[in-house]
Amino acid sequence: MALSFFSKSKKAVQNRFRDDYATKMRLKYDPYYHAMESQQGTTVRLDGREMIMLSSNDYLGLSFHPKVIEAGRAALLKWGTSTTGARISNGSRAFHIELEEKLAAFLGREACHVHAAGYLSCLSSVAAFAQKGDIIFADKNIHSCLWEGIQLSRATVERFSHNSPDDFREVAAAAASSDAPKLLVIEGVYSMEGHIARLPELTEIAEEHGCFTVLDDAHGFGVLGRNGRGTVDHFGLNDKVDVICGSLSKSLASTGGFVAASREAIEYLRTSSKQTVFSAALSPSQAACAQASLELMQNEREHHERLWANTKKYRAILKNLGLDTWGSETPATPIVLGSKERVYPFWKALLEKGVFTVMSIAPAVPIGKDLIRTAISAMHTDEQLDKIADAMAYAVKKL
Repeated sequence: MALSFFSKSKKAVQNRFRDDYATKMRLKYDPYYHAMESQQGTTVRLDGREMIMLSSNDYLGLSFHPKVIEAGRAALLKWGTSTTGARISNGSRAFHIELEEKLAAFLGREACHVHAAGYLSCLSSVAAFAQKGDIIFADKNIHSCLWEGIQLSRATVERFSHNSPDDFREVAAAAASSDAPKLLVIEGVYSMEGHIARLPELTEIAEEHGCFTVLDDAHGFGVLGRNGRGTVDHFGLNDKVDVICGSLSKSLASTGGFVAASREAIEYLRTSSKQTVFSAALSPSQAACAQASLELMQNEREHHERLWANTKKYRAILKNLGLDTWGSETPATPIVLGSKERVYPFWKALLEKGVFTVMSIAPAVPIGKDLIRTAISAMHTDEQLDKIADAMAYAVKKL
């Protein structure tokens, strides 16, 4: 008892993280924060063993493209490592403007702003435009960055069932008598589920209720639409969505994020968003890598074609094994196993066979939807897909 007593800190906050159950379980089972020792394309080295990376968001496989690497190197030599400041003060450079103009043109928008992180972009795309007294209609499965933006806005939030126009219609109708400004916040492609938003129906309802629509297309950009223009272009609904936000760290093989909208909306963001005003600017090399990838998306269609060919093959592998992919329609493909007791040994079995994936359990996913998150890349080879098939068959036997 004496030892236990003296091990306790007088500082309550220290006791909070010392006693945290989730942290203790994470450290015990060690499923996260694995540091790769080396990487070449979709092959990584972990604990001295070569493995196939099956959970990256490098959908088009451009992170090792020679033109992307050279663009990053050239930017380092020309601009140095960092602008060492926020865009509003000393941190803005010509390469930021050039990237923003190219992204805006690609997405059919008047203007764009890039941030140093996709989380910042998506958070600010809600927090900057919504405010206390507004009503936000939000798909219950949206990403943490959007939820945080909603919380910071202090607006009232009304959740509706995941990707359900019918439930959205009911929730919106219940708030129809209110004169409060209204927003709809959704994703284009839901990263954990692989679902494509039912955008035609959702935007029709949003229009009926005068909603300002914000769409996070981090996992749709580069994957759907003409030359990878994303979910909005996939459905031909560019005039129905007010803000498109997303990440530079997935199909664009860089880091950072973007918000694309009308010019007046972007200028308002630059005035009103604390995340935009006070955060350091995107680095020269990462801006250059994103711009080079954007050009490759338009000029080398084979990466997009290979991505979808690989996705089709991978989906067939999982189907033949009777695995539940939650109806995924995209390269972001979950393997739903239903409980952490089933997810953990499955994840370990894949690791044993040289396939690196990520496990996700409740509350990160809905109860009963505990899963292995996988994602296909254009860089996966046929030989790797064959090895993945063998590893999956082995893991199934371990259930």
